[in-house]
Amino acid sequence: MQQSKNLNRSLGLGLAIVLVMGNIIGSGIFKKIAPMAAELHSSGWILICWLLGGLITMFGALSNAEIASMLAATGGEYAYYKKIYNRFFSYMYGWANFAAIKTAAIAGVSYVFAESVHRLIHIPEVLPSLSDYNILGIFYPFEGFNVKLISILLIILLTWFNSRGLRLGARLSTFVLLLVVLGIVSIVVFGSASSVADFSNVFTLSTNNGSVVTMSAVFTAMLAAFWAYEGWNSIGFLGGEIKNANRNLPLALIFGLLIVIIVYLLANSTYLAVLSVGDFEQVNAAGNQIAAIEAVGSFWGKGGVIFISVLILLSTFGCTHATIMSNARTSFAMAREGLFFRKMAQVNKAHVPGKALWYQGIWACVLVLSGTFDQLTDMLIFAAFIFYGATTLGVFILRKKMPDAPRPYKVWGYPVIPAVFIIFCIFLIGNTIYARPREAGIGLVLILIGVPLYWLFKKSNPQTVNVTDPAADLQDVP
Repeated sequence: MQQSKNLNRSLGLGLAIVLVMGNIIGSGIFKKIAPMAAELHSSGWILICWLLGGLITMFGALSNAEIASMLAATGGEYAYYKKIYNRFFSYMYGWANFAAIKTAAIAGVSYVFAESVHRLIHIPEVLPSLSDYNILGIFYPFEGFNVKLISILLIILLTWFNSRGLRLGARLSTFVLLLVVLGIVSIVVFGSASSVADFSNVFTLSTNNGSVVTMSAVFTAMLAAFWAYEGWNSIGFLGGEIKNANRNLPLALIFGLLIVIIVYLLANSTYLAVLSVGDFEQVNAAGNQIAAIEAVGSFWGKGGVIFISVLILLSTFGCTHATIMSNARTSFAMAREGLFFRKMAQVNKAHVPGKALWYQGIWACVLVLSGTFDQLTDMLIFAAFIFYGATTLGVFILRKKMPDAPRPYKVWGYPVIPAVFIIFCIFLIGNTIYARPREAGIGLVLILIGVPLYWLFKKSNPQTVNVTDPAADLQDVP
């Protein structure tokens, strides 16, 4: 295959907004209300956590947008951190993205896709005799292997598809996202008008068991909400492929996320109107049910179950596709500097980083085998917010280091909004260590493995590791 040096700037503002939404809307809107109900026992507090999650994410996106408007480049935060901090911190983010954040997101969303397939078409058990096989009593790779196998096949299929070209992938995202949004709007409209809908208790703050909602419970529930919003920053990884990126990238972040917040609040209000908090607690306890399927089935019956199952298939298919498409660009940028495997620096004849896509896909498949859906998502949110906080801190650092640099977009509400987001990140990280020590521990171990690897890559590639910016030579390809 003939290799090309350059990526192609082919994405306008409209497609960039689509990719922001496509990276976000996946499984969380259909599944995460159940664990939130189990933590909070209150419909009103569930909606507050959805809103708070959206607002805090918006604070992060607004802060991220200022940096993106200054430093838009392929690799997203990986490129930004070289300017804000240093090459080592930049590498640690890129490694964490590959090892514990974005590949876990691919694994988690594809897992829900596979669960929906299994719900529609019962898949016979595969290797049931190995279901109890475990590693350290933590990982059960062959438990539910029939579902995991479908998840792995989806990752392989979409990795191959994304290796064929960027605009083709972006158009697929547009088509799938349109179907998903129309489906969610249908659920909101028909669910709200159904005979079983009762909005009288949806906004109450009282709990169904008389318990008091603690701050720790709110933060733990918001892990679920943040999973549903995860992916908002992925458009930054495509900075080298967006037309007029300094303007369009921050606009795509803001408008895309705002639309998603509205959709999430409407959908979850409808779920809570047709089923009680106690019903969602039972869904969570069952472990193998999807909350949205139970909610829609309550007012549309068996036909509704089929409808929502197909909608979840579309949504998780689209989100897996968008996440695979955008996130390989970080590994590509690292490899261009000699800080990852050299083959990942290659751009194929379709002007996309084909080898980086395949390395990413292989590791995502390994993560599918490593754990359950909630274990994967809690781990990646913990790891992600370490770096989200670091990016927002960069707003303060760059304003001091580069006070006169052009800023096409300046964060609204500076310094309050970025400061609030940083403080929230600190509390979320601390609460996750307290409330989810296993997931936090796995995330930290995967991140810290990158430390010795950094020195190994640096030692083996001394001639390329001092490149200032691997995206600096990216030009438009006719």
